[in-house]
Amino acid sequence: MMPVHLRDSVVPKHEQLRAILLHKCTKELQHGDLMTSERKLMNDYGVSRITVREAIGQLVNEGYLVRVRGKGTFVARRRVQSKLHLASFTEEMRAQGHTPTTVVLLREERVAPEVTAKALGLAPKAVAYHIKRLRLADGEPVSVDDGWFNATAFPGLVDLDLTGSIYSATAERYGMPIDRAEQTVSADGANSEIATLLGIKKGAPVLFFDRVSFSGSTTVEHTRSWYRSDRYQVQMEVQAQERDPRGG
Repeated sequence: MMPVHLRDSVVPKHEQLRAILLHKCTKELQHGDLMTSERKLMNDYGVSRITVREAIGQLVNEGYLVRVRGKGTFVARRRVQSKLHLASFTEEMRAQGHTPTTVVLLREERVAPEVTAKALGLAPKAVAYHIKRLRLADGEPVSVDDGWFNATAFPGLVDLDLTGSIYSATAERYGMPIDRAEQTVSADGANSEIATLLGIKKGAPVLFFDRVSFSGSTTVEHTRSWYRSDRYQVQMEVQAQERDPRGG
């Protein structure tokens, strides 16, 4: 479709242009493609440089475009979006049309750290399974998962194929589906190890998840995960708490 000059309307021109460029990013162009230059956008749509920069700036902030100094503006990698709910990484990626893969970095049986033993309700110096994995979507690193699992609940877990969903294994092999979790999410800077695994610079922003999971009343997992913030975002629905009709 040939571009046409934007008209004045109740929708500001920068919002009109943003919608056009968003369609190009998501429907016409691929990751790494060069976005149309500011000058050409000004000429094509009859808008000012300020309007163009406002539209592009919004898409950069939203993660659809990335600016490279001296080279131009490019289509960014498509972010993996997760709704805040309990599901395995494998299930999440497949549900969104991504191809998940996993690299097992470490599998061992050893004494759990004090904080993990407390989280899992284990006695001091108790042994647990330690499993560290690099998770990828469409071949691109997304997260590092450093997990500890209750060895009593899942005997022989470290001997299984750990490149798939551990959650599926706990349900199908052990009859203990993970049905509840307590999780905190915070911003962090990647240390040297995490940065190397995720392919980012040391200190780059990551999302840090600390999760304790349960099967019924049994605590079965304590996992810390680091997600690339430029490739992963969390979506949640927030509702107002019901007000007490007796309140003021």
